[in-house]
Amino acid sequence: MAASYAKKNLREVKDSAAEHGLSASQEARFFQRDLGAEQTGMNYLIVKPGQREAFAHRHRSAEEIYVVIGGAGRVKLDHELVDLGPLDAVRVSPGVARSFEASSDGLQILIFGPHVESDGEMVEDFWGE
Repeated sequence: MAASYAKKNLREVKDSAAEHGLSASQEARFFQRDLGAEQTGMNYLIVKPGQREAFAHRHRSAEEIYVVIGGAGRVKLDHELVDLGPLDAVRVSPGVARSFEASSDGLQILIFGPHVESDGEMVEDFWGE
């Protein structure tokens, strides 16, 4: 029988961004496996000061909720820019492309949603600049 709970510090989970050569712009720590979660996905995303996420993405079926826990910036949702500050929460529906940009203070976000295998896709040339 699996344990009825699991505890892990946000900094103890490996940084997947560094593993994929993206550490110049961000850190990304995915918790599902480390916590033994079967249905819930969670990510701790840090976008470094003045940087954008390395890529945009969308999900086919998963809804996600983003909560700013530090810093400020903005998120591009399809063609709309939304300013973000501490403790702002944003829900993003399936099918909407998204990518974050940090202010000079950086941006720290907790991301929650269902874990759905192979549900995400990357979006090329998203910022169009």
